[in-house]
Formats: sequence, structure tokens, C-alpha cells
Amino acid sequence: MSAHQSKSSFSEKSTPMAFRDTVKRAEQLVETSMKGNDASHDASHVWRVRDLALSLAREEGLSSNPDSMEIVELAALLHDVGDYKYLRDPSEEKLVENFLEEEGIAESKKMKILSIIKGMGFKDELTGVGNQEFPPEFGVVQDADRLDAIGAIGIARCFTFGGNRNRVLHDPAIQPRLDLSKEHYMKKEEQTTVNHFHEKLLKLKDLMKTKVPRYARKFPYNRCIILL
Repeated sequence: MSAHQSKSSFSEKSTPMAFRDTVKRAEQLVETSMKGNDASHDASHVWRVRDLALSLAREEGLSSNPDSMEIVELAALLHDVGDYKYLRDPSEEKLVENFLEEEGIAESKKMKILSIIKGMGFKDELTGVGNQEFPPEFGVVQDADRLDAIGAIGIARCFTFGGNRNRVLHDPAIQPRLDLSKEHYMKKEEQTTVNHFHEKLLKLKDLMKTKVPRYARKFPYNRCIILL
């Protein structure tokens, strides 16, 4: 049996110690691959999303299933690795898939993790993916990411990203694009920072898929409204 086969077989058993080692290596990948990103999509954002996702997973009753918790944690940790907005080289698109292969993650877990990461973005919601059935792990990770996009942190992240991209802060002559397609949304040069609140951030509250406590949606949302 090859070393890879042995590792893969070991991962199927998903021992707690082996999984924590995988998490540590995932954290290292986050820090190295996202090192050059601005503060809107840096490692600190990932740590917050991971913590939120695990908390939501427990509230959703997933803590009784170790496999689900492992899927949630790895998907949350890796969700912005190789993000199209920060690609420096085409090979970075395969970083997550290659990492999961090297770690010998069980095929079923690997496919669930990749499915979450590839489908959780707002741009994918615009294609109608959000209206389809989804596993609970998907909703948990997506909602955690979206909770970090609203409220005080979300406001700071929005202005940080816009400033980093030299985006126009506000231009009354440029109206928000309210009927967006995935293609139009990804054309960031057509967007102002303030319009991003109208085009995306103010919509997130009503797109949550878990039973997020009402206050967790409403209070951050109100901060965005007050700002605007």
C-alpha cells in the first residue's frame, strides 16, 4: 500500500488527532495563500467565518455528527483560498482541491467541501443556485460568511475592498444595478462602493438559510441602514 493510500484510508476513520493536524495545515494554507490580500478577505476574516460556522452548526444540531462538523470547519477555512477576486496565477484555482487530495480526505467529504465552496458565493445565488435544495453544512458555512459581510465588520470590509481596488466611493449618477446577473455582478469596475450595499449587502439578511437568531440578522443589517 502506498503512503497516499495509507493516509487516505486513515482519513476515512477521521480520528480526532488526525483531523486536528489537517486543520492546522489548512490554517497554514490560508495564511500563506491569502497573505497578500487586503483586510476584507484576509486570514482574520476566515477565522471569524470558521468560528461563526461552527457555532451555527451546533445551533442547527450538527454537533452530533462528527463528519458534518469536519466538513463545516474545512469548508469554512478554505472557502476563500483561490478566490477569483485575488487570483495571481491560474494554478491557484486548484489549491483547495489539491490540498484535500494531499490530506487524503475521504471522497464523499471532499466532494461536499468543494461543493460548498464552489456554490456559496453571492454570484452563484444570482444563477438560481440558492433556490435549490442544499445540505445543512452548506447553509451553515454560507450564512457564517454572510454574517461577516454585514454589520460593523461588514461595513469596514466593504470600504476596505473598495479602497484597495480604487473603486469610486459614491457617484449619484451611477445607480445600483438591482437586476443583476452573475456576469454583471463580477464586473466590479461598473460598481461603486456605496452601491455594493444596495446590490448585495442589504439583501443578505433575507437570504440566510439557517435558523439564525433574528437579532443576529437584524442588528448588523440596521447598522448598514443607518450608515446609508
